Amino acid sequence: MSAEKPCFFRPTPHLEGVFQRIELMTRIRFAPMATATEALHPSVRSAVIGQALLGLALLFPLATVAAQPNPTPPANVLAPVVTLPDFTELVEKAGPAVVNIRTAERARQTGPQGGDPDENDQFYEFFKRFFPPGQMPQRPGQNPRGRGDEPVQRGVGSGFILSADGYIMTNAHVVDGADEITVTMTDKREFKAKLIGADARTDVALVKIDAHHLPVVKIGDSSRLKVGEWVAAIGSPFGLENTVTAGIVSAKGRDTGDYLPFIQTDVAVNPGNSGGPLLNLRGEVVGINSQIYSRTGGFMGISFAIPIDEAISVTDQLRANGRVVRGRIGVGITEVTKDVAEPLGLSKASGALVRSVDPTGPAEKAGLEVGDIILRFEGRPIEKSTDLPRLVGATKPGTKVTLQVWHKGVMRDLQVTVAELEADRTTRTSDRKPGERAAPAVTANALGLIVSDLNEERRSQLRIKGGVLVDGVEGAAARAGIQTGDILLALDNVDITGPKQFNELAAKLDRTRAHVLLVRRGDSAQFVPIRPQTR
Repeated sequence: MSAEKPCFFRPTPHLEGVFQRIELMTRIRFAPMATATEALHPSVRSAVIGQALLGLALLFPLATVAAQPNPTPPANVLAPVVTLPDFTELVEKAGPAVVNIRTAERARQTGPQGGDPDENDQFYEFFKRFFPPGQMPQRPGQNPRGRGDEPVQRGVGSGFILSADGYIMTNAHVVDGADEITVTMTDKREFKAKLIGADARTDVALVKIDAHHLPVVKIGDSSRLKVGEWVAAIGSPFGLENTVTAGIVSAKGRDTGDYLPFIQTDVAVNPGNSGGPLLNLRGEVVGINSQIYSRTGGFMGISFAIPIDEAISVTDQLRANGRVVRGRIGVGITEVTKDVAEPLGLSKASGALVRSVDPTGPAEKAGLEVGDIILRFEGRPIEKSTDLPRLVGATKPGTKVTLQVWHKGVMRDLQVTVAELEADRTTRTSDRKPGERAAPAVTANALGLIVSDLNEERRSQLRIKGGVLVDGVEGAAARAGIQTGDILLALDNVDITGPKQFNELAAKLDRTRAHVLLVRRGDSAQFVPIRPQTR
C-alpha cells in the first residue's frame, strides 16, 4: 500500500490537463533516464529526481501560457527599453569652464586665538549654515585666527566663466567679506581675482581674472526649463574640485527671496557647490546653485538655484556700473488670503496687501493707503505679493507707472513715479508711549475687544486719520491673534473713527460669516480674519 502524498494546492481542471500532458511528456522523453536511475544509489537517485522537478517547475509558467487558447505575451515583453541620460558629453564641454573659488580674509584680532569665528563676524552667519561648530575650513597647519596680516582662508565655492577674457559668475555669499579671491582652473592654473561687484539681494557676484582665451559656458533659457527635466551640477563640494552630481527639476518659482523665484532640484548640492552652474542635458547653464535646505549642513534632497535669466541681468549691471539699480515705490506688503479677499469683495485671493507706506516714498505721494490691495502694476497682474517687488525692482527709477488698486471696495488707478531703491532700513517704533494709558470701555464688544480713542498727537505721529487702540482682548479677538497695543484702522471696508463707532459696527456684524480687521502693529498693518462671538 502506498502512502498518499501531501498536496499543497488543488489544481483547477485546466491545470490538471496541463499536468497530465507534462507527466506524459516526462514519461515518454525521460523513460530511458528513469530506467537508468533505478540502478542508482537512493541518495543519487533523489538528487537526479530533484533536478528534474526543478526543471519542470521552471517550465511550468511557460507551459501554462502555452495551454491557454489565445496566449497573450506578458506586458513586460513589449515594454520599451528605458535609457538613462548620459552626462559624459555635457561634462566634457562645460567642465573646463567651471572653476574653484577660495576666499581669504586678513585676520582681525577680535577674539581669542583658535576655535570658531566670533559670532559678531558678518561672515560667520554664512558659514554656520554649512559647517558644524569647530569645522570651519582652513589651510593645513594654519591657525584659524591667523596673526597680523596673515590671510585666513574663509571658505571655498565654485563659479563659471562667462567670457574668454576672464569674467566669472558666482554667488555673492561666496566672496562676501573676502580680502583675497583665488580662482583655480581644471588644468590647475591659479589666478588672483578682482571683485567687480556683488548683489546681496539676488546672491549674484561677478569677479574678473587676468587671462585670455578661456573656455566659456553656454548660457541657456531658464524660462524653458520644465519640472521633471534632468539637470546636473558641477562644483567643488567640501573642496572636492570638479565634482558632478545629477537629478531632476523638482519645482519652479519657489519664493525664497524678494527678488528671485528659485529653481528647486533634487541634485546633490553641498557646501562648496555654491556659485557653480546648474546645466540642462544640452550643456547649457540654466541656473546658479545657491542654497540648500539642511538641518545638518549636508545635502537632504532639496537644493535651490538662481535662474540664469535673472542672474545675467544682474551681472550685466555689475559689469557696467559695479552695482545693481532697482526701483522702489515705498510700501510694505503681504499676501492676500482667501479669508481676507471674500469679506473685502474681491473675486479671488490675489494681489499685494499694503501693510505700511513710507511717509517719504512715491506711494505716499500718489495717495496709496494702508489696507489697499495692489492688483496690477503697469497692466501686469499681481497674482502673489512677491510678484510686486520683482516688477518694481526691474523698473528704471524715474519711470511713471499705473497701479490698479482695490480701495475700500472700489477699484481705482494711481500714478506712481518709481524711485531708486536705497539700502535696507530697519525702524522700530512703539505704538504706545511709555506711561500712556487710555480709559478702556467697560465691556468687550461682539468681537471680544476693549478699545479706546487715540489722541490727535498720537494720530499725527502715526500718520493716520482715525483708528482705535486695543486695551483688552478676549474670545474671538484673542483666537484671531489680536494683541493689546494694536491699533485698529478698518473693519471690512469701513474706516474706524472712534470707539463708539467701532462698537456699533461690531454689534451689527453678520455672525454667520467671517469679517476682517485692518490691524496696525509696529510699522506695518495687515488684515486679520475674525468671526463675531455667538450669543
